[in-house]
Amino acid sequence: MKLSIVIPTLNEAKSIGEVIDELRSNLDGRGLDYEIMIVDGRSSDDTRSIAGERGAVIVDEPRKGYGRAYKTGFERARGDIIATMDGDWTYPAEAILPLMEMLERDDLEFITTDRFGHMEPGAMSNMHKIGNLALSFTTRLLFGRKIRDSQSGMWVFRREALSKLNLTNDGMPFSEEIKIEAFRKLRSREVMIAYRKRVGEVKLSSWRDGWYNFSFLLIKRFRGPKDRSLHS
Repeated sequence: MKLSIVIPTLNEAKSIGEVIDELRSNLDGRGLDYEIMIVDGRSSDDTRSIAGERGAVIVDEPRKGYGRAYKTGFERARGDIIATMDGDWTYPAEAILPLMEMLERDDLEFITTDRFGHMEPGAMSNMHKIGNLALSFTTRLLFGRKIRDSQSGMWVFRREALSKLNLTNDGMPFSEEIKIEAFRKLRSREVMIAYRKRVGEVKLSSWRDGWYNFSFLLIKRFRGPKDRSLHS
């Protein structure tokens, strides 16, 4: 069984080396066949060269969008199991193997993570925290799924499960959409993890991205966006 770790990046030179080093220290020597892939959105710093020096697969994605980066990464990934995380050192690499083991042991198809139970002080601004909690509440209200952290970017899932999901968004709402789809259609679970203070600049805009995510939830719930799934 092969594992692909897919990481979207944009100007993460300050942290991507440490992220990859931490992944390798947790995965090497375990008899696991794995690849680390960054999907880079035209970084203007040394993100690609630093990742390449550490043996990561580099995929350039000139089209904008968090969701677009993930879709491209999923299409290129060679693993039977796909794990995701950010390039800013916020997500714990040591969580990947236990989540993989849980996926196999409990016959799950998709695991997402909850950052709020073990969040390091300063890991998220109060504004972002309020926005995340509001979006998660709205997700539960509109879709009737018990998802505590709809915006978490760390997931572990079976590659074959992607064919069952209708993933329409190319932007930040991709994170909430993949969870809505997974909890509707797959054997899914949410698991608490640690969440650390990021290294480097925060790229999210609380108001703009929050409104975009909220609007998408309403559109998906009441209009039923056109199917643009990965395998359609």
